[in-house]
Amino acid sequence: MTAELVRGQNHTLPQTRLEIRVSAGTAVVAGATLGDERGTVRGVEWIAHPGSPQLPGLEVSQQAAADHRLAVDLEALPTGVHRVTVLLALPVGVGGPVRFGAVPAPFVAVTGLDGTEIATFTLTGLDAESAVSALELYRRQDAWKVRAVGQGYAGGLAAMLADQGVTDPAALAGTIQEAVTRGLARAVAPPPPRTPEGDRVRHATGSADHRPTAPPPAPEPPEPLTGPATTGPAHTTQPHTAAPGPAAAGPSAGGPINYAHPRRQHAAPPSPPPAAPPAPPGQPAQPVAGDATGWSMDERLYNQIWGMFEDLARAVAAYRSAVDFAESRMDQELDRALSDPRNRIGGAGDRAREAARAKRDELASRAQEALDRDLAQLAAEAAVVEPALPAAYAGWDNPVWHAHRVPMEIPMALRIGDLHLPERTDLRIPLLVRLPLERGMWVDSGRTASEAAALMDTDRLRRLAMEAAVAHAARLLAVYPPGEFAVHVIDPAGSAAGPLAPLVEAGVLAGPPAAGPGGVASVLAHLTRRVDLVQMAVRARAADSLPPDLDTGEQLLVVNDFPHGFDDRAVTQLRYLADEGPAVGVHLLMVADREEASAYGPVLDPLWRSLLRITPVADSHLADPWVGHAWTYEPLTIPPGSCVLEQVLGAVAAARRAADR
Repeated sequence: MTAELVRGQNHTLPQTRLEIRVSAGTAVVAGATLGDERGTVRGVEWIAHPGSPQLPGLEVSQQAAADHRLAVDLEALPTGVHRVTVLLALPVGVGGPVRFGAVPAPFVAVTGLDGTEIATFTLTGLDAESAVSALELYRRQDAWKVRAVGQGYAGGLAAMLADQGVTDPAALAGTIQEAVTRGLARAVAPPPPRTPEGDRVRHATGSADHRPTAPPPAPEPPEPLTGPATTGPAHTTQPHTAAPGPAAAGPSAGGPINYAHPRRQHAAPPSPPPAAPPAPPGQPAQPVAGDATGWSMDERLYNQIWGMFEDLARAVAAYRSAVDFAESRMDQELDRALSDPRNRIGGAGDRAREAARAKRDELASRAQEALDRDLAQLAAEAAVVEPALPAAYAGWDNPVWHAHRVPMEIPMALRIGDLHLPERTDLRIPLLVRLPLERGMWVDSGRTASEAAALMDTDRLRRLAMEAAVAHAARLLAVYPPGEFAVHVIDPAGSAAGPLAPLVEAGVLAGPPAAGPGGVASVLAHLTRRVDLVQMAVRARAADSLPPDLDTGEQLLVVNDFPHGFDDRAVTQLRYLADEGPAVGVHLLMVADREEASAYGPVLDPLWRSLLRITPVADSHLADPWVGHAWTYEPLTIPPGSCVLEQVLGAVAAARRAADR
């Protein structure tokens, strides 16, 4: 029976391998400290946080999120540890809430590996505090207990660390917040919350997904899996005994199965289209495109793609966790066996090593089998979904582009590339960004960005980066109604004339590419004025007062070769557009090498962090919002010899001419 704790109450823990789940309703930083008999933290090596997420017997999330799962193995903690304190803090400097009184009360649950709740605690009564010591696990007379703490700190993370005896807590708090900021900058933003909730449902025989009920859901990201074989990023001490993610294999009498995570959030009431007929016994069910809920087929496909993204992330997390556990278990068994001097001679030691390795191989093999089943089912689903995608979600090689017509309303999202993990590189997940754009994009043209970039000639890499930017601009123009999206280009030295030719020749730019310092200043002044006027009109609720010559459609500024041609004033204006522009329909698409702007020092750090970094070549730099895997980003490429780009831009120009008649 679950113990619902109140502040100060404790409860005996029946097992030593645990999971601590946090549901906060907003992005929070989760960490933990190890303390001795007096609760003192001996040093930074006893603190697990996003910048240093792993300690013996303890692992925490690598980034801020609304949901966390911390893995704890009390038997594997360092010698001398008598207390584990779970800490929560609000990220600083990311534009989110600054006090816990402004967000829903965080919920913390201590569970076993099978998802069974042992104790829960809701942290009520917080107000001005921005950091809180949520609960602690402590040893008392050779038994471990959990105590609900709920001690808040208005002084933030530094004050909380200082209270635990950490040396130089302000510096450590700064390091943690810097790691959190980097993690948020590289994370793909999760889809917005959708209610009521829905699930992707499959109809099949011979398998079923049995998962216990999870804690109360948080708005975003979607709630983690709660089954025993599905782990978050922190579960390195958990055996893998069943298939995670898409399909957990097990006995079943048939019927509908939900092979996605519980409580996947979708748009509301409409049900998915009818699923394929049940497969014969022993055969997998046929996947269906658009089997998520939503008001339209586009929304169903959007939700389905995000579901596949999360399923793949969690399936691989479970596999990696199981392999890590197998290795850790083998090491522990070898240490115990060889600690006895009698086993160091003769055949006893060899037999102990062979037995430990055999157990490791068995666990790893079971994990691989489960992963293979999950990946096969996701690959089958991807093979069905990809041909059914609309143009906004499709790659350039999809035939849908050849019959594309400029729409009368914007789609939910736009595909800007593909993501994959090393466990199966041919299983690609479309990377979709919401429309209107919520943050700008930066195409990194630097040779130090990745191994593939380092092997490429500088001029070729820059050309590829600009071609990628042009392709993204073309896709945006193609999915917006005529007259509702304008593209401006700054090319100070005129070095991008070749890649820009399709946009210029089609006549779809708002004006000729701006060159030289004068052209840079003119375009920036024009867009800065637009941001200022729209902001004033919004604040005054006087949209009718906008000048008649002001284009109220979405604006995209493509900047090549930054910071060439930019003086200090222009740099300040560009930062202003990056910060304030998206809220009023002005977006940045920069092509730049960060090393070339290094002379500005940390002044430009907020600019780079505000933009979604993508690359013209494959690079493993993006993270998912659930478990924080490093995903390889693959840019969308136009098939060699194809005229699809010119064809699409021609359709955009024709639609504009028709709308102006």
